[in-house]
Amino acid sequence: MENPTTERIEKEIKSHKVVLFVKGTPEAPQCGFSASTMELFRKLDVPFHTVDVIANPDIRRTLPQISNWPTFPQVFIDGKLVGGCDLVHEMHENGQLRELLRSA
Repeated sequence: MENPTTERIEKEIKSHKVVLFVKGTPEAPQCGFSASTMELFRKLDVPFHTVDVIANPDIRRTLPQISNWPTFPQVFIDGKLVGGCDLVHEMHENGQLRELLRSA
């Protein structure tokens, strides 16, 4: 039987083209890496959905086990984990992020 937290995570990832699992909210980020990642997607004018892992401790505990990514934020595009703050910024700088968003 599926875990309700796992089901919610999978639903969030499948229901939105771009999902950011972050600490805080777009209006009140609780972590510099989360703030920086959300700001990058704002600058790119890409709509994104966020899930606050501080307000959802079950997701904060469970997602790293599912994604095999230990830290937050975690960025999912088109249902696939892209990475965290450093990786997404690196992909933006070399043009891969825009390409990934265009093909998604």
